[in-house]
Amino acid sequence: MAGHSHWASIKRKKEVIDAKRGKLFSKLARNITVAAKSGGGNPDLNLKLQYAIDKAKAANMPKENIERAIQKGAGGASGEDFFQCLYEGYGPGGVAIMLEIVTDNKNRTASEIRNIFDRFGGSLGGAGCVSWMFEKKGMFVVNSDRVGEDQLMMIALEAGAEDVLRVEHVYQIICAPADFEGVKNTLKERGIPFESAEISWIPNSFMELDENTGKKVVELMDTLEDHDDVQEVYANFNLPKELLLELQEER
Repeated sequence: MAGHSHWASIKRKKEVIDAKRGKLFSKLARNITVAAKSGGGNPDLNLKLQYAIDKAKAANMPKENIERAIQKGAGGASGEDFFQCLYEGYGPGGVAIMLEIVTDNKNRTASEIRNIFDRFGGSLGGAGCVSWMFEKKGMFVVNSDRVGEDQLMMIALEAGAEDVLRVEHVYQIICAPADFEGVKNTLKERGIPFESAEISWIPNSFMELDENTGKKVVELMDTLEDHDDVQEVYANFNLPKELLLELQEER
């Protein structure tokens, strides 16, 4: 299991900006509504909803917004009917890209996403074209200053994690989706803070991009993430160090 690329740290900075302008909150609310509608409004009985709420809280989404989104979904309010979709495609250089979508109009969204791929030299593919390159896993990011590697490894593996990886200044704890809540609860009980916790599509390996291709892929990723119907974007690339540092300074 390869873990996440350094794109994750850049993405977190972008999410802070999106939250300030309300764009991120709108996406998170939609995700909560869909989860509540499909599995009920009690997060104790609906892990999908619990996960959606945790993501919203991590982004400092106001409590009243969260409760309103739950009520909208659990109450079966009339009006918008959202659908969850998984899109797959290729970016510049053959980078594999997966998108989690929540939309009220599949045809419109598919057309708009296809146009974005085309605009940046990529292509939207069919179901299964790149998903075989990814695995759905739980991922926790822990700052390396907060705990020793040996201690974290022991705690995480005992809690059911599959691996603990060191990536620059953080540890990445990887687990099966079924073990996500158990690992999360164990980390909390042992007083180990984590910077992020998510269930996501993790690539089995990464493509190393040159600077020119890297810039094109970053532009595509940014544009896809800005689309109102796109919840998450996953890809299997690593950027050259110089470009990575340049992007980190810009955001």
